[in-house]
Amino acid sequence: MSTTHGRTAWIQGGEHRCQTPPAKPLRPYRLVLLGAPGVGKGTQAELLHANLGACQLSTGDVFRAAKAAGDCGVSDAMRTALEAMRKGELVSDETVLALVVERSRCLHCGGGFLLDGFPRTITQADALLKLLAVNQVKLDAVISYELPLKQIVMRLGGRRTCNHCKAVFHVLSRPPRVKGVCDHCGGELMQREDDRPESICTRIAAYEANTHPLTDYFRGKGLLLQIQAYGSPEEIHERTMKALEAR
Repeated sequence: MSTTHGRTAWIQGGEHRCQTPPAKPLRPYRLVLLGAPGVGKGTQAELLHANLGACQLSTGDVFRAAKAAGDCGVSDAMRTALEAMRKGELVSDETVLALVVERSRCLHCGGGFLLDGFPRTITQADALLKLLAVNQVKLDAVISYELPLKQIVMRLGGRRTCNHCKAVFHVLSRPPRVKGVCDHCGGELMQREDDRPESICTRIAAYEANTHPLTDYFRGKGLLLQIQAYGSPEEIHERTMKALEAR
């Protein structure tokens, strides 16, 4: 597997550049990743990055980095996004798009890209395709990872996160060597509030209402690849690669 680079240009935006950009593959892939919370999209992004060299561009990573850094040196769009999150509000389509536009040079990444967390709405999807057209970039595919709600609840409900290094374990599929203790740093393993069953159902309902309609949208554009997300991460990745190669 390849080493994930720092994604400085994506995380910090503006005039920042990646210090160690990915090697240019013979065939750069430009993909959007969709999937409900708990479907394993992040793991698949890591495997796709390792196999294809494409850079994972996660809006969640941008928000987390900005929250950790505070307001110093952030753009107006990021300041607006942070204020909305502090109030517990959704970040508007307009603000999310402004953040992506600030990072549009990443759409030309020589290694390709994996957009994760954007778009989340039809409005954002329309804006993305227009932005790509302006930048003379075409999507290869939109990959939607699918899993029944019952399996998602089981998967997320068993997840435990280290309160120190944030490593993730699972009580059934990836248990720690010592119950409740992180293998990496010895920190305490906790169940996140949003991994509790009632929170999971709320998150899935929000996904179904706002993001799931994107599958119909991208199907209409001839871009959608639906991948069944059961089995091991390696099995799911193999399905993904076969679907991409079949295109």
